[in-house]
Amino acid sequence: MLSFLLSRLLSTLVVVLGVVTLVFLLIHLVPGDPVQAMLGESALPADLEALRTALGLNQPLLTQWWNYMTNLLQGDLGTSLYSKEPIIDILLERLPATIELAIAGLLVAVLVALPLGSIAALRKDSIYDNGAMVFSLLGVSIPNFWMGPLLILLFSLTLGWLPVSGRDGLASLVLPALTLGTALAAILARMVRSTLLEVLGEDYIRTARAKGLRESAVVVHHALRNASLPIITVLGLQLGTLLGGAVITEIIFAWPGVGQLTIESIQRRDYPVVQACILLISLSYVLVNTLTDFVYAWLDPRVRYSGSTTD
Repeated sequence: MLSFLLSRLLSTLVVVLGVVTLVFLLIHLVPGDPVQAMLGESALPADLEALRTALGLNQPLLTQWWNYMTNLLQGDLGTSLYSKEPIIDILLERLPATIELAIAGLLVAVLVALPLGSIAALRKDSIYDNGAMVFSLLGVSIPNFWMGPLLILLFSLTLGWLPVSGRDGLASLVLPALTLGTALAAILARMVRSTLLEVLGEDYIRTARAKGLRESAVVVHHALRNASLPIITVLGLQLGTLLGGAVITEIIFAWPGVGQLTIESIQRRDYPVVQACILLISLSYVLVNTLTDFVYAWLDPRVRYSGSTTD
């Protein structure tokens, strides 16, 4: 187990280094002059050069990368060009909203997908199965930028049950969470159905039924438990995406998270903040997937044993 953990941590560090370098290069090697974009076309050459020197953009690219990595290891992400605040403080202010939305969306997905997928598997080829698959198809096909306004029209403008936007109490969380959770629930329901169908045909399931166990006990304690590994993999991948900042959903509902901060910084040409947001999104995805690997190995010893023999 120790060998597996060390190998995964080492590979994660390599990926993190690659992500940090890639984020740095994306900002510094994109076509155009960021200093010109910040100050506008009417800026004087002396002003352009002064800002370029202040940002360190007049130095060689390798020197800029080294300075960026050194500052990053010290927890220094720089200062916002727009608000003049430390970027780390801005991110810490916005990050709780994104985490709250991601967890709420994941909870909605699990609460919808587990019973839906289980019923579809237990009633294969029935009207319940067909209905669940239609829901999955619609959930995957409908994009967030259409689902969000549709929910606003129905529950906010027509029925008046929920607020349109903002982050003010539990009621304002419902519509963004539904928008995020519906698409994930559709993917997860199909995964639950397919894995349960595979597990329900195993010999130990027939043995459990032959012993006289209730069908609910067979499904919950035997079938779902053994079908959990692929489901956890999908959950981990999707949670990384949600934590990365559901940009479209946050913009639709004016949710003050990292996704909205990214768009605002792009509009303001606040490139240091954009760089920090992209870095946070990327690292969140990497770290959540690494945690998923650890959970997977903890639940299934075959994973860590096979990993230790190949490393």
